[in-house]
Amino acid sequence: MIIEQAKQVLDIEADAIRALIPRINGQFTEAVQMILSCQGRVIVTGMGKSGLVGKKIAASLASTGTPSFFLHPAEGIHGDLGMVTAKDVVIALSYSGETNEVISILPVIRRIGAKIISMTGREQSTLAKNSDIFIDVAVEKEACPLGLAPTASTTATLAMGDALAVVLLSERRFTCEDFALFHPGGSLGRKLLLTVEHVMHSGPDNPVIQIGSTVKEALFVITAKGLGATSVIDDKGGLSGLITDGDIRRSLEAGLGFLNMPVEKVMTKTPRTITQDKLAAQALSLMEKNNPRPITVLPVVDEAGKSIGMIHLTDLLRQGVV
Repeated sequence: MIIEQAKQVLDIEADAIRALIPRINGQFTEAVQMILSCQGRVIVTGMGKSGLVGKKIAASLASTGTPSFFLHPAEGIHGDLGMVTAKDVVIALSYSGETNEVISILPVIRRIGAKIISMTGREQSTLAKNSDIFIDVAVEKEACPLGLAPTASTTATLAMGDALAVVLLSERRFTCEDFALFHPGGSLGRKLLLTVEHVMHSGPDNPVIQIGSTVKEALFVITAKGLGATSVIDDKGGLSGLITDGDIRRSLEAGLGFLNMPVEKVMTKTPRTITQDKLAAQALSLMEKNNPRPITVLPVVDEAGKSIGMIHLTDLLRQGVV
């Protein structure tokens, strides 16, 4: 009974979201265009469970390039409406469209001059009729067996808010770099903000060896620097290739004589590289791309192709990028 009831709740809420798809129409498009042309901020308001959903919608908008905040309607009628300006767009949430606290602030918002987008389940409600744009989030039934607790309706409103935020993100051409500016904390921030320059081994810690050196000499450099590889450079510092301890192990089948061979006979002549200004996450992506064998190191070069560093997979692990 417990499992079946839980499944039924999820089915009802999933159906409620699917039912929204045909309602993505001209009103939704107008809402997007209104917000894109907004010279102020988007203010989301709602009471009770709708208010909690509104806080999430406001947070999603703010973190994806649309300046936004939540206004509690009960606080609004006691002074917080001073936050609203004529340049703003207000998204008002009320499934019934008749929530007293929300309805009571509509005349003031109108007098201020802000535009109103409503998300409600009733097109003929007071809220819908007093909005510039109405977005329909009606559901066939709530998942609550009593039909009282907002469940499917709040899920539908939340999903519609996500659709709005994601479309706005796309229309603004919001990038990973933009996203990183608003999420500097935690592992997500590290993945988005950390650049190769911050984690690469450079200067004396950058393993390099001149072209023409022997494999034995390369092995000494690899051992000394502890990164499992060394870049092979020409007399101007340009990257000519990469030799790894794996390359050396695989060559052992030919006997120890190969240790006296020049490195260019063993090295990878066109290794994957990255520049220091790229995100560390991009370095990880290059390492993970399909290859005949796994890549754990990546040479770092400047714009002229000169070797300036090396990044190892463990560096990315320590920084929480992986």
